[in-house]
Amino acid sequence: QVQLVESGGGLVQAGGSLRLSCAASGRTFSSYAMNWFRQAPGKEREFVAAISGSGHITYTADSVKGRFTISRDNAKNTVYLQMNSVKPEDTAVYYCAASRSYSAPSKDYGMTYWGKGTLVTVSS
Repeated sequence: QVQLVESGGGLVQAGGSLRLSCAASGRTFSSYAMNWFRQAPGKEREFVAAISGSGHITYTADSVKGRFTISRDNAKNTVYLQMNSVKPEDTAVYYCAASRSYSAPSKDYGMTYWGKGTLVTVSS
């Protein structure tokens, strides 16, 4: 069992930056690919970024490419999402999720564990 806890969300102005963190429990963190998804009000959940267990392979969705960066620190059992040049349309609840294999762009039905999410609000 892996428990995921997101943090770092909040209110940020358009053009600003925010870093989300997702801390995982358990000793097998590096064996899981990690993913970020988001869900805006009234919209379906969408894939944002994925990273392999080793951290050597990453993938970001076109909607955030060049602005968001996913990374991980296996020694700290933590995955990050660095969000730069944020836009009002980035407003959403951001979820981290663990999957047993890396496959990007990831599908939410392929995730094994989910965090409860952290809210990011971007003001214009």
